[in-house]
Amino acid sequence: MLHFQKWKLILVFGIVVAGLLFALPNVFPAATMERMPAWLPHKQVNLGLDLQGGAHLLYQLDEKEMVGDWLNTTRGDVRETLRRARIGYTDLQLNVANRSVSVKIRDAAETDKAYDELRKLAQPVGGNVFSGFSGYDMDVAKDGNDGISLTITDVGLTHRMGAAIQASIETIRRRVDAFGTTEPSIQREGRDRVLVQVPGIQDVERLKKLIGETGKLEFKLVDPSVNAAQVAETKQVPIGDELIYGNPPSGAPPGSPQIPYVLKSQVLVSGQNLVDAQASFDQRTGEPVVTFRFDAAGAKRFAMVTQENVGLPFAIVLDNKVISAPVIREPILGGTGQISGNFTVQEANDLAVLLRSGALPAKLTVIEERTVGASLGADSIESGKKAALMGLALVMIFMLVGYGLFGLFADLALIINIVLIFAVLSLIGATLTLPGIAGIVLTLGIAVDANVLINERIREEIRAGKSPFAAVDAGYSRALITIVDSNVTTLIAVLVLFWLGSGPVRGFAVTLTIGVIASMFTAVTVTRLMVAYWLRWTRPQLIPI
Repeated sequence: MLHFQKWKLILVFGIVVAGLLFALPNVFPAATMERMPAWLPHKQVNLGLDLQGGAHLLYQLDEKEMVGDWLNTTRGDVRETLRRARIGYTDLQLNVANRSVSVKIRDAAETDKAYDELRKLAQPVGGNVFSGFSGYDMDVAKDGNDGISLTITDVGLTHRMGAAIQASIETIRRRVDAFGTTEPSIQREGRDRVLVQVPGIQDVERLKKLIGETGKLEFKLVDPSVNAAQVAETKQVPIGDELIYGNPPSGAPPGSPQIPYVLKSQVLVSGQNLVDAQASFDQRTGEPVVTFRFDAAGAKRFAMVTQENVGLPFAIVLDNKVISAPVIREPILGGTGQISGNFTVQEANDLAVLLRSGALPAKLTVIEERTVGASLGADSIESGKKAALMGLALVMIFMLVGYGLFGLFADLALIINIVLIFAVLSLIGATLTLPGIAGIVLTLGIAVDANVLINERIREEIRAGKSPFAAVDAGYSRALITIVDSNVTTLIAVLVLFWLGSGPVRGFAVTLTIGVIASMFTAVTVTRLMVAYWLRWTRPQLIPI
């Protein structure tokens, strides 16, 4: 029926007005919107990398480093497990190439007991809702009469790699957010890669440095019994120690060599216990520093370490590089401290971001880099505008010439459709890309398909001798099923694109999905409302279609 209930009229009018309000910020510059009343929506559509310019970085996770860290942890677990079970052992080694840790049991009679204890280190790896249990992350096997080996399984490596990539994505996102950019795209690519796209970024080198740093913070004791310079020259590092270098002291001439430190291998406190890190200034010297704060467990451990080692140098190590090695003057009981290292203000800020965001599971290496200039993005926007306006003009002219007044109604609905697309994009915070503009242009043609079907159906009803009211009512009612069917099939195809695609393909799918749904509303409901009120006001004897 052409009769509209009052609540339906209010609903349609409300949707259109809300669309206009949410689309409004995209018409004016950001500076103009800041002067608008606070109750008006101010959120604009986010522009993608190809429209705004920015950085495209593809990173690869260092699988060898990740496996090495895992094996080192496993070696420590083996040592602790055998010690707790009071089982003597010798020759505890790891082999990164074979992804294994091996140990010899001192008393062959205790091999079975040791095997049972070490089997507990293997963790089950879950599959999915269809496959269920997939196996264990490590294969524990006897090697001769007194040997036991723990080997990382393929299932375990795949599971650990997936977890490491996910953790890397979350860490990268926290680091990129510190730049204040809008809608960075960070997603997994393949088995061991992460794609980072940051629109609008200016300092790409700083971004690469901030993302590429592993951010692994460790606190270790300096071995005071060893001459670091001599060890650095002979490369003969005592057992239980390690040789690590640090930057030259403040005031050293440019090109000065790095300072060697011989540190105890044991990590006394790690950055995993950090809950906050902020850039600040030293109250005595005024130099930029980074203040940090531990959680309860870290604060307790830090207090105990500083109590037991008063008077000894305490090295702060970031990514296997000594930042500073101050002497512990007194116990630090509050769980807070500061890191100084001849920083600039920006370096202190970046270090604070690294520590707050947490460490990466392994090193990330850039294997592909592209930078899109802002001028190229502006050219893309201008080309997209021209294409959209040309398509809109041609479609509107076609409808107006082909269907007269009813074509005008369809043109008005088409404009409302575009308004709703930008309103929804702004509301959900979606990113508009160049393929997304292509989706909008395609929507311009799809949106009037429904009106073409309706208008042709009305013509058939008029030829059959029906009155204007009956012809219009039958045209909308009988064309509705066909319109719904055609749009649903389009939506299915677009949703598959969104599900299986990535990047530009998803941008195209998002705008086309919003456009198709909006067209079903505007082409059927909005134009029907226009036609219904036109019929009531004019009571025509013939329909100009």
